[in-house]
Amino acid sequence: MEITPSPSYSITIRIELEHKPGMFARVAEAIGTAGGSLGSIDIVARSRAKTIRDVTVEARDYAHEKQIVSSLNQIPGIRVLDVSDITFLSHLGGKIEVVNKLQLSKRENLSIAYTPGVARICNAIKDDPKKAYSLTIKKNTVAVVSDGTAVLGLGDIGPEAAMPVMEGKAMLFKEFGGVDAFPICLSTKDPDEIIKTVKYISPGFGGINLEDISSPRCFEIESRLQKELDIPVFHDDQHGTAVVVLAALYNALKVVDKKMENLKVVVSGVGAAGVACTKIIMLAGVTNIIGVDRAGAIYKGRTENMNQVKEWFAEHTNQDRVKGSLSECMRGTDVFIGVSSPGLLTPADLKKMAKDPIVFAMANPVPEIMPEEALPYVRIMATGRSDYPNQINNVLCFPGIFKGALRCCARQINEDMKLAAARAIAAIIPDDQIHEDLIIPSVYNRQVAQKVADEVERVAVAAGLARKHPEDHSLFELSNIQT
Repeated sequence: MEITPSPSYSITIRIELEHKPGMFARVAEAIGTAGGSLGSIDIVARSRAKTIRDVTVEARDYAHEKQIVSSLNQIPGIRVLDVSDITFLSHLGGKIEVVNKLQLSKRENLSIAYTPGVARICNAIKDDPKKAYSLTIKKNTVAVVSDGTAVLGLGDIGPEAAMPVMEGKAMLFKEFGGVDAFPICLSTKDPDEIIKTVKYISPGFGGINLEDISSPRCFEIESRLQKELDIPVFHDDQHGTAVVVLAALYNALKVVDKKMENLKVVVSGVGAAGVACTKIIMLAGVTNIIGVDRAGAIYKGRTENMNQVKEWFAEHTNQDRVKGSLSECMRGTDVFIGVSSPGLLTPADLKKMAKDPIVFAMANPVPEIMPEEALPYVRIMATGRSDYPNQINNVLCFPGIFKGALRCCARQINEDMKLAAARAIAAIIPDDQIHEDLIIPSVYNRQVAQKVADEVERVAVAAGLARKHPEDHSLFELSNIQT
């Protein structure tokens, strides 16, 4: 099935048309016939004989872009003057910048922000290191750390190629959570070196967001950093996905009237996201889970294609030791969670599922099964895509989780904080508004990050993980920062 045209493949085509009736209608027809999605249309210049227009078109991929342009070139009386790829133009010079909070237009301000005034601040922090949380960017800044080995949909592309993704992550932190974030891409795949480097840079950050680090290395890196640092360390590929999946599942079960403890769940893909999704739904009460990888069901005693993470999976799931392919495991399944590869599921597989099946097919950009194929056979369908209902997107999670953790200067993000985040996301949609196409709020719902932050902060304080109670302003009182 063809991929729907996407804004990520938007092009602006500058065309010159003979000034005759019906010329632009031919342009629109050619774009539609070629499968493009017509966007904005702007007149650049006009004379008695010619009109120049900029036409924005969404395509499926680069080859499709070329096909659309070629179709326009074949229309008599129309000439393509220029083609601009909007995505590339948007990335010129990077997507983020550093902005000063204090203006340096006056000599007095320079003396305050830098020498000699800054020495007083340095000494205050030297005498009491916790003041770094009130007197530096540490209070509200996260490092987005990656080695570029598991970039979504692209794989091991290296640190330089991963930078645009990490810049995008930093944008999402700021836009949706008000959290400052900076991309740190490391030129090493050695877990020891990554851990050492993150520890070295940690004084300048209030939290560490690990991103796009391949499995199973990501588990060791996160676990060791959580033990060796006293600031939150959060691998979003694992826990961000898991939190939003659980939030969606809470609301989906309200639609189908089923209980967590009665579900049979199949998880396709036993990497970072698959393991984290499994662990969090287990915490929520699910007991019957079967994990499936390329070699089929994971069960205790399996020897093929195993590693330490899959050994854990075999020990803690699939108690009936079900064997076989993904298709064979789907019989009687209530919920399918896909964090694997495109096109793995078929309508025949869905027909084997239990009554009112729930399918979360989150492989990107092409899911395990397209909604058009699945909808005749499932009650609830969700993907990771923005062009279908029920988008399971990590941006619903990580800005709010870090916002809450940073606000109370938390030492870590524990399991109860993740569960609280999932409940907060689910609760955004009132029960009387939940339905098959609305089990998860929109990523543009501005309530989400604030509600998640409030719940995460509440749980952190109750668990004794907060350095500063939300009502404690001692870090900021003048008497405590003067030297």
